[in-house]
Amino acid sequence: MPIMKLDNLDRRILAALQRDGRLTNVQLAEEVGLSPSPCLRRVRLLEEAGIIRGYHADLDRDGIGLGLTVFVGVKVERHQDETSTAFRQAVSALHEVVACHLVSGESDFLLQVVVQDLRAYERFLLESLLKLPGVSDIRSNFAIATVKDQTALPLGHLPQASGGA
Repeated sequence: MPIMKLDNLDRRILAALQRDGRLTNVQLAEEVGLSPSPCLRRVRLLEEAGIIRGYHADLDRDGIGLGLTVFVGVKVERHQDETSTAFRQAVSALHEVVACHLVSGESDFLLQVVVQDLRAYERFLLESLLKLPGVSDIRSNFAIATVKDQTALPLGHLPQASGGA
């Protein structure tokens, strides 16, 4: 998929929506210095291009009873297509896994798992994670404290689009 070239107005729109996804189009247009119609067109183009994938509420994990975050390194037995595909499909269905990355290094996949507590993680590990296709090794690292938890992407470091906007 080709990378969409973003100009300064696109970046300002994205930055504003990352700060507050509930802005009305009028508020957003005012904040980025556009009139509402062209602003809405740009937002729709960003949505259609898949740059804006959705709008979400940022929930406090502790506040809703999901106080334990575990980073889990998973090694799979073989890197054959069937094993990897089966693992990816199975892990995608696990609600406790909020992120899964194919990585290099000691593990093949790195999962971010969110559960209520250590007992809930033990159940998840024994009843779900260890039963995933092709799993040969699991290494769990427990988050003691969160130093930084940011969903906003660093838009200031994107390449500039050519031309004016």
